[in-house]
Amino acid sequence: MTKPHKISYLKLLQGAGDSPKTENWKELAMKLSRRLEKVEREMKSLLNKTGKEPSSRPEKKPASISLMETLLSGHQLEGALSSLKSLWWGESKVEESEVDEFGMDPSFGRRVKPLFDLLYYDYWRVRVQGIQNVPADGRALIVANHSGTLPYDGAMIRLAVENDHPSRRDVRFLVEDFVYHFPFLGTFMYRIGGVRACPENAERLLKKGHLVVVFPEGVKGIGKHYKNRYRLQRFGRGGFVKLALTTGSPIIPVSVIGAEEIHPILYKSTVLAKPLGIPYLPVTPTLPLLGPLGLIPFPSKWTISFGKPIELHKQYPSEAAEDQLLVNRLSEEVRGTIQEMVMDGLKQRRSPWFG
Repeated sequence: MTKPHKISYLKLLQGAGDSPKTENWKELAMKLSRRLEKVEREMKSLLNKTGKEPSSRPEKKPASISLMETLLSGHQLEGALSSLKSLWWGESKVEESEVDEFGMDPSFGRRVKPLFDLLYYDYWRVRVQGIQNVPADGRALIVANHSGTLPYDGAMIRLAVENDHPSRRDVRFLVEDFVYHFPFLGTFMYRIGGVRACPENAERLLKKGHLVVVFPEGVKGIGKHYKNRYRLQRFGRGGFVKLALTTGSPIIPVSVIGAEEIHPILYKSTVLAKPLGIPYLPVTPTLPLLGPLGLIPFPSKWTISFGKPIELHKQYPSEAAEDQLLVNRLSEEVRGTIQEMVMDGLKQRRSPWFG
């Protein structure tokens, strides 16, 4: 008895005029190929008669469909699932010889990188501009606007340099103290390359020749209400300017577009946050309404732009770091530069979700 899945194939072969009982499979395949070529020629001939040229360009799809296809395509999904499996069930052994003085664990970083690559390439679809402004070697201070409630922006800037810069340099980013008050999150930050934010740590990293990301807005940046999105907060007391002058480091201004939409803060409570040791308790459209699921960020489209280096150390001596008035003025100038970059990026953006 002929199996059902062979019926259609036999019918197709009958068009070639032969029976599969008398031909071997190789000859049948050649006949089938010639049959398909004939059908293709007939279709092209029909299209030419109707005056329509066959187009090789794919049909343009709506942006919403393209986004869903990207999210569901699984391009980085397999690696990310492997990372989660490794984190949950994998070995906890740490090779102490690889851990540096700030707690960075390269072997752990390699294990979780597929998960961050999933966020970088497929979830937030990060677009990078001006990566050539990052020096191929030597120290530099990357100064960026801050947002997102949780410091995803530091990790994405780090990946932008690691994935898209020709030299694939390693980047260290400073993290606010309150992040280390969450269970496990502080240790996680240490192991992936984060460093507790303080001038001493930043100076040590720069003197070792690292690229260091700082967010002078601090907690005020990631904790601002959604209505104040993309309005840079005050840059503290200009500590990054003092670092640039005393260590002779160029400043690379960076604008991050898209992070403001991942956890839109509608309200925040400082009273309820005090017992938890955090600066504020955010209320977003999904948090605390959905419980732990509310921590899942929205899939906005990100753009990270690196501006031209600002070399203050070539204009002023290191002793200028003691002049607080000068430091404040230079800090405001850098803040104004980043604000202009942010506004330019917003003018080019058509949608928070599709870029």
